[in-house]
Amino acid sequence: MASLLREEVFETRGQAPAPSKDFCQLLVTHAEVIFRWWKISLRNEFHESRPGEVKESQEDFLDDSSLHIQIAIVFGARVLEHVLNLCRGNYDFLEWLPVPLLLYIISFLELEDIARLSQVSHSFEMICNSNALCKNIVENLCDTITPEMKELAQEMDWKQFFFTNRLQLQPQLRRRRQKQDAQNKKITE
Repeated sequence: MASLLREEVFETRGQAPAPSKDFCQLLVTHAEVIFRWWKISLRNEFHESRPGEVKESQEDFLDDSSLHIQIAIVFGARVLEHVLNLCRGNYDFLEWLPVPLLLYIISFLELEDIARLSQVSHSFEMICNSNALCKNIVENLCDTITPEMKELAQEMDWKQFFFTNRLQLQPQLRRRRQKQDAQNKKITE
């Protein structure tokens, strides 16, 4: 699996927490973990400070608790855990995909597979049970969705709309039309 990946497996950049203004970069390759920092300060004493770099093999990084602490402070515990997993050979890029892309991919799965995927982790449970996913699925499965149907789905919730029988939707759409017609009559009078 690792041979299919590009040389840089993970990279992130960020600013150290206050009061420091240092800029930091974390880069993970197949063989190394590289932590770089640039001192940002208006004080004269730091005017000539040079950028710093710690470069360690992945095996050495796993044992370096002081670097773990620095990474957790700057980038957070989630990034540290991800880097540790990468160094252990656990490549889980699916968790790091943007939510809109995950929604798009998941919307092509069968419902049984979506139910199983929702049991993988808390974040996948939230995505698999979201209205946005149901909206994507409805739009993929239905040939035509009228603006009226979209409004009804937004009112009643896309998930409920998706699991509602077509025969049950027709009376709801009819009632909605009648209500709108009555409102339009009042406005014109």
